[in-house]
Parts: sequence; structure tokens; C-alpha cells
Amino acid sequence: MAYAAFRVRLILCVALAVAAPVGVAAVVPASLQQAIAGAAAGATIDVPPGVHHVHLTLAKPITLAGQPGAVLDGGGTGTVLRILASHVAVRGLTIRHSGADLTTEDSGIYVAPKVEDVTLVHNRLEDVLFGVYLDGPSRVLVKDNTIIGMRQLRSPNRGDGIHLWNDTRCVISGNDVSHTRDGIYVYVSPGNLIEGNTIHDVRYGVHYMYSQPDTLRGNVSFHNVAGFALMASNHLTVTDNRAYDNASYGMLLNYVNYSLVKGNLIGDTKGQFRPDGQVVPGAAGKAIFVYLSNGNVFTQNLIADSRIGIHITAGSVDNRVYDNAFVRNRTQVFYVQNVEEDWSWKGRGNYWSDYDGWNFNGDGIGVVPYRPNDGVDVLMWKYPDAKLLLSSPAILLMRYVQRAFPVFAPGGLVDNHPLMQLPAVWRKAGHG
Repeated sequence: MAYAAFRVRLILCVALAVAAPVGVAAVVPASLQQAIAGAAAGATIDVPPGVHHVHLTLAKPITLAGQPGAVLDGGGTGTVLRILASHVAVRGLTIRHSGADLTTEDSGIYVAPKVEDVTLVHNRLEDVLFGVYLDGPSRVLVKDNTIIGMRQLRSPNRGDGIHLWNDTRCVISGNDVSHTRDGIYVYVSPGNLIEGNTIHDVRYGVHYMYSQPDTLRGNVSFHNVAGFALMASNHLTVTDNRAYDNASYGMLLNYVNYSLVKGNLIGDTKGQFRPDGQVVPGAAGKAIFVYLSNGNVFTQNLIADSRIGIHITAGSVDNRVYDNAFVRNRTQVFYVQNVEEDWSWKGRGNYWSDYDGWNFNGDGIGVVPYRPNDGVDVLMWKYPDAKLLLSSPAILLMRYVQRAFPVFAPGGLVDNHPLMQLPAVWRKAGHG
């Protein structure tokens, strides 16, 4: 016999809250767990206002709904809320003060393996080691939550804001994550959607490992060490994200293959801070770093105002790069490979803010190919000590000869069809 959803109202808890002296939080350690234990499948339990010092376990399909001011406080130990059953929903709660033990993965909310159809929405998790730990469930919705980690801990000693391990068909959407180790960590978790989240003041905003295929769409990552760290994953769809004011990398692709990187704004990566606000010694300042990654498509991205626009290395070849805009980067491209590549596709290359060629027929394509690096650049990258000679007459003569006689141009990267104008998608958005 199916049970209709009904509400279990904790009148005793409300009475305790009202009777408590002014300034003293209601402490209800047993009643809430008893109400959960006595509730039928499908029930909705309203958690009343006040601080509830509890460690809860949800082992049946119920909804836990927090009234305004309802707080679950773990007292600095263990995991505050464990979900062991499918068809559970948790919404509207403040969950705080988990333990700080990485070996036991202390969390604000933990969801167990093989659980399905869990909904976690409109919660606030603060001073928690891991915010939401998904330990192998499927079809979990984590939406519109605020997650703040343990600011007092060093970044390596924190947990992740939202941690996915062996999860499938989950949706992580609209969350604000800060002061954790990584904002969203995705490990061996295929078929998930990470969409519309804001991540700041962490190590890596979104960190992928061994997860494919997955979709990363419309997220904003700023004031981190790296905005998006995509590693050891293939067939990713990475679209319409924004990464700015990150110290080392806006977007890192490390052993990522056959993925689409489209419509992203990656910029202002100068390497000037750490998440604690201090300068990062030797921070890379690369908008995009591509390492040992092949067969990817980069198109309609805006890469701007960074120390290095894009760095390609370690045998990264056969990547299709066209219709992007490289704007005001101190070094547009750092490319030291011997393989020559043409960064254009079907007669369209990329827009380069420092391109000084011309166009005769009005088709918007430059007549003169664009080479972002000359032989002097390659020489300096391979032999950094040679920078002492940058102002010498010999180096100036070498640069002049390469410009005057293109036959001496080095191998490497060339855009044979550079765009004369910023692509329309970015002109409409007001960038330039």
C-alpha cells in the first residue's frame, strides 16, 4: 500500500525553542532523530528554527525541509547528515561544523553508494570539511546551495566543496562554492552535468580526473589557483564558462582528448595571488595550458589580458583551433613544438589583437599569415639564459631578417587565415 506524503511537525521542538531563555539556542539532540525514525516512507519532516546539535542518518525515502533559521550543527565531529536511501530530499537547511578528518571524509552531507534520485537544494553548508560528498550514487541533483569550507585550514587540509566519486547522471547546478580545496571535484564519474556554478577562493574551481563523457557548461571560476583543471578525461563538452583572475591557469587541459572547448571567456590570468590573497611565487599566469592533449576543438573562445594566452606543449597535436579571439595577452601563444600546425579551419582562422596585416577583398580574412612566435622567441624559451642578449644588435638583426624574409620563418604555429575583426559573438557581448 502506497503512502501519501504527509508532514511530521515537531511540536515538541517548537515548544522547547519558545521556552528557552532569550539568547539560548534550542538544543534538541534526540527528538529530530526520533521523528525521522518514526516517519513513514514519503513523509516530509519540517525542521523548526533553532540550532539542532545532531548527526542524522536518513535511511528511508523522506524529505527533510528546513524552516527559516533551522540549523543542523555537527559540533565539529564527523559527518552531519548521512543519506543511505534513495528518493530523499533535503532543502532549506543550514548545515555546519562537521569534523575535520580527511581520512574519514567528514562532510556536511554524505550520499552513499548505489543510492538514486536524491535532491539537495537551497541549503547552506558552512565550516564543513567536504560540503557534499557523493560516494557512488546516481541521479543526484545538487542545486542552488552555498558551500563554505574551513577557512582556518590550509588548502591541502581541506576537503572539496562538492566531491563526485563513481557517480553517474548527476546534475550539479547553480551552487556557490568557496574556501574548500577544490570547488567541484569529479573523479571516475561519467555522464554528469556541471552547470551554472560559481566557484572562488579555492585551489581548482572544477577539477576533472578520469571522467568521460561529461558536460561543463556556464560556470564561473575566479580568484583560484586554476579556474578549470581538466585531466585524464576524454570527450568532454566545455562550453560558455568564464574564468578570470586565477593565478596559474584559467583552463588546464592535461591528457584530455577529443573534447570540445567552445564559447569560453578565459582571461586576466597574471599569476599575482594565492587564495589567501598573497602572491604566488612563480605562478604561471596562463589563460589556457594544453599538455599532452590531442584531437580537441577550440572555437569561439575569448582569451584575453593574460601573461600567456595559450601554451601548447608535450606533444599536443591535431587540435583544431579557429574562430577564437586572442586579445591583449602579453604573449599570445607559447608554442615550442617542432610540428608545424595551421590554426585555421575551412578558411577561417582566429582574431589576434596584435595582427598588423591587411585585407584586400573585404572578406574579413588577412592576406598575410600570422605567426605568433618567431625564431628569437623559440630560442629564448629553449635557452632562458639567452635572455641576457635580448637587446643585443645580433638579436635585433635576427628579428629584422625574419620579418623581412619570411623564408627564414621558423616552424611551429601559423594562422594562414587570420581574422581582421573580433568574432561576432564577442563583439555583440561588448568585448574588444
